[in-house]
Amino acid sequence: MSWRVAGVDEAGCGPLAGPVVVAAVILDPHRPIDGLDDSKKLSPARREALYPQIIASAYAWRIEFVRVEEIDALNILQARLTGMRRALCALDPAATRARIDGNRLPADLPCRAEAVVGGDAQDPAIMAASILAKVARDRAMLELHAQFPQYGFDRHKGYPSPSHLAALREHGPCPHHRRSFAPIAQLALF
Repeated sequence: MSWRVAGVDEAGCGPLAGPVVVAAVILDPHRPIDGLDDSKKLSPARREALYPQIIASAYAWRIEFVRVEEIDALNILQARLTGMRRALCALDPAATRARIDGNRLPADLPCRAEAVVGGDAQDPAIMAASILAKVARDRAMLELHAQFPQYGFDRHKGYPSPSHLAALREHGPCPHHRRSFAPIAQLALF
């Protein structure tokens, strides 16, 4: 079908800890979802409310987690692109085309694709993908907070906030910190 266009976006490229989460979504044109927007413009409660609507209404969707070990081994850009490729390849039914937020495309995609700078503010399928990725990542960071409460992952979600940096200086990194990121590597605590 010519309308099977997947929107693809990720959450979590900038944090010092946790996974990069990528989502791919093919919206069903017969089941529109009201209130889609760039996940960064929505409140956490609004994102949580939209998440099950997207899953229930989408023609197809997939969420992929790129773990810290992969991020450190590949680098953040390649980890992001790897997650995008995996999410698109796992869509069932497959996309006929993809619109990917950003200015870079992964190699070896299963369909034609275009990079869309600012796509999470323009394209409903990319908006839906940004919401799925952000909610899934935030939930993963809350799980990490339960294991490692001393870092405050429930508040900053792994981003380099002053409180996170202070916790790193006091406690050193946990297994979910990205060793390849400068603030962690510079601590030389592991």
